[in-house]
Amino acid sequence: MRILEIKDGMNKRKVLNELLKRDEEDNLEVEDIVRSIVKDIKANGDDAVKNYTEKFDGVKLKSLKVSKEEIDFAIKDVGDEFLSILKEATENIKVYHEEELEITWYKEFRDGVKLGQKITPIERVGLYVPGGKAGYPSTVLMTAVPAKVAGVKSLAMVTPPDKTGKVDSYILAAAYVAGVDEIYKVGGAQAVAALAYGTESIDPVYKIVGPGNIFVATAKKQVFGKVDIDMIAGPSEIGILADEDTNPRIIAADLLSQAEHDEMAAPIFITTSKEQAEKVKDEVYRQLDILPRKEINIKSIENYSLGIVARDKDEAIEWMNEFAPEHLEILYKNPESYLDKITNAGAIFLGEYTPEPVGDYFAGPNHTLPTSGTAKFSSPLGVYDYFKRSSILYYSKDALSKVEKKVQTFAKNEGLFAHANAIDVRFKED
Repeated sequence: MRILEIKDGMNKRKVLNELLKRDEEDNLEVEDIVRSIVKDIKANGDDAVKNYTEKFDGVKLKSLKVSKEEIDFAIKDVGDEFLSILKEATENIKVYHEEELEITWYKEFRDGVKLGQKITPIERVGLYVPGGKAGYPSTVLMTAVPAKVAGVKSLAMVTPPDKTGKVDSYILAAAYVAGVDEIYKVGGAQAVAALAYGTESIDPVYKIVGPGNIFVATAKKQVFGKVDIDMIAGPSEIGILADEDTNPRIIAADLLSQAEHDEMAAPIFITTSKEQAEKVKDEVYRQLDILPRKEINIKSIENYSLGIVARDKDEAIEWMNEFAPEHLEILYKNPESYLDKITNAGAIFLGEYTPEPVGDYFAGPNHTLPTSGTAKFSSPLGVYDYFKRSSILYYSKDALSKVEKKVQTFAKNEGLFAHANAIDVRFKED
């Protein structure tokens, strides 16, 4: 873990980009592989999907769809306690996301002129849930529940099977609780292509959401335009704002909670105390030694973790806003008082007793968040991602007559005389 002290004249963007080195260059080889897979799925449907599943997941499948019997087994397999936790988490996510609902509106702005907006749920959405080596039931809930709140009629989930052809029981149980309509045993770029273009077994969707590896992310980029996507998720990251009063053990533990996600995860903290920064560094290595995923943690900590010493809290916040973390923890006293100064963050966790994992699994706000600095212009996954908005316009004859010359002048100045004529014919018999 590196420690950096901020000095006069430092360029925040340049320094952070250089230290973190997380700008991913285009991987032309991956692009070409994914393009070939997408083309094959379009041409050969289920046969191609099964071939890639055998090649990449090591299992030959007769059927892609998860059966009711498999779901029933999963429900029993996870046990009543975890099923109860899933249901409680689902309710928390549902209640939070209901606050994001938008409504159709239509009103008269002036005599003879009515304008509005029609909110319509996307009819069919595909959910990508990583699997194979590990199961992520939280991803199922965070993608499916907001879609159900929005009113999406049809949810199709894809997730890779293990080498025995089974899908993780925790994933299936979460899908059952969240109300997913269809589940398919397919992962990787081939799953994304199947959702976008359809196969004999999988009907195409209108939007694909959910995280995945570089092949999944690349496939989502390549099918965008045929379907909509939520975002291109990069490696996980956390930013922690701390001062001399923050417990170093807590800071270290929370940094490591993200480091275990991925070798490229970026856990950083900014403090106003050099002494505390050194204590956090020591604590990180002490805790790291006892963690089961030590190999992943150590690569993240050595290559992408960073402790920054700021001269005051305003400077700390400025640098954190430049980092624009996926997860931001404010561990100052009275953390709410700093909210107005935060401009770039995916999710904001306030105080020492609001660790990032409570947001990952249980609190209610979505854990599918913008990464790699995209929190500067994008938002967490939400109900709004499952809506379409249609504008509504109405003019009476009298209202149009009052603006007909202005509209025609506008059209003619753009060289679009048929536009002008479409106005003119409404007021002339010949």
